[in-house]
Amino acid sequence: MPTGVAIRDVRQQLFAAAERVLLRDGPSGLTSRAVTTEAGCAKGVLHRHFADFDAFLAELVLDRIDQVGRQSAALLASAGTGTVTGNLTGALADQFGSVAVKIVSLLIFRDDLRARLRETIPSGVPVATEVAAMVSAYLAAERDLGRIAAGADIGTLALTLIGTAHLLAVDRESAQPDTEAVAAMVAAVLAGVLKDRDTAV
Repeated sequence: MPTGVAIRDVRQQLFAAAERVLLRDGPSGLTSRAVTTEAGCAKGVLHRHFADFDAFLAELVLDRIDQVGRQSAALLASAGTGTVTGNLTGALADQFGSVAVKIVSLLIFRDDLRARLRETIPSGVPVATEVAAMVSAYLAAERDLGRIAAGADIGTLALTLIGTAHLLAVDRESAQPDTEAVAAMVAAVLAGVLKDRDTAV
């Protein structure tokens, strides 16, 4: 991109470029040069907006967490509508798309990034922890509405759904999760607590 040409929404463009590099080349290929090359801008553009590359990556993770927050609100609003299985299948398939799985891999790969995020997120695995909270809140809402058994262990159900969805995600070669496999998993995990014939996705 020529010098002096303004880049609109530069942070989001850089985040999108980082996600494309992460998907294509994995955590080891995610460098500041790779990101700016992918975004089509000079390397200095990234450093004008972020203190260093780890600061950029931390903001990338926090941006992904914000996306989880927005989806959490939408999932919670869906309580009492459709089917519990269908609502959770859609949410988990979205959250465990390639980018989210790669971000978890990135956190495992980069010790400095994990340390930096600990300053604002003292416990848990960023992104995965927020997805677990999203699922827990939704299950609790459905329990309050009577669509899930009153005695259901919401915390254990949420962790089981998240852990299994993650395993399904990392064990695939396609860009997106197999929705049918996710639906079958959700139905199996919730089979003992659903109060209605909640089998349709």
